[in-house]
Amino acid sequence: MIRRIILILIVALVLTACGAAPAATQYSNGAQATEAPATEAPVATEEPATDEATEPPAHQPQPAETSLPQATQALLPLTDTPLPTLDLPTEAVNAPAQMVWDGVPTYLGESTPGYSFRVTYDPELWALTTDQFGFPALAHRQVPACVVSVTSGRGLPGNMSVEHDTLQAGNIMFDVGNVYEGGALKFVTYTGGDGTIITGFQVSFEELVDECRLDAEMVLATLKSVPASQATPQP
Repeated sequence: MIRRIILILIVALVLTACGAAPAATQYSNGAQATEAPATEAPVATEEPATDEATEPPAHQPQPAETSLPQATQALLPLTDTPLPTLDLPTEAVNAPAQMVWDGVPTYLGESTPGYSFRVTYDPELWALTTDQFGFPALAHRQVPACVVSVTSGRGLPGNMSVEHDTLQAGNIMFDVGNVYEGGALKFVTYTGGDGTIITGFQVSFEELVDECRLDAEMVLATLKSVPASQATPQP
């Protein structure tokens, strides 16, 4: 009897050592785990999504190139356009010491009808020609860009200012307008008359300002009126 019991125990131990595989892992909801062991890589079932935000498009148009941005171009300094050089006639051989320039007064409403203005100039220093606008003018032969032309009252751009002065030349009182741009003297106007005519002149220059003004004022000091019938024809 004892041997039978011992034999049964031995058989039971052998069966226990060679028993079946453990049951599948149970989860709290009773379902069995079907995943592959953790040591195996999961099988990919979908292609990974492409991040379109990080990939450049196949073709992207480039902006057109410009030399300067528009705002920068607006800040570029503006420069004056230089006026063309006046053509001066050749000085006449054996010219008189003094010649005259006669013209129509620029203030006809304040002048006596039938009269012209007259100024006298040295032909060695001045040449009677026409300015860039086709009007008669005196151009200095020795001071570049020194020109005496006719003018009348007119408005000025906002970037210019004028300072007024007076000049007594013989029996003529001139109202002098010194016109400045950015603190630099650009030109000077002279307006005056002898009681019969009132006319205006503009003296322009680029360099040697004092020399130009001095010679121009010597010419303007000779201003007088003459009957239009005695005026010298214009060039």
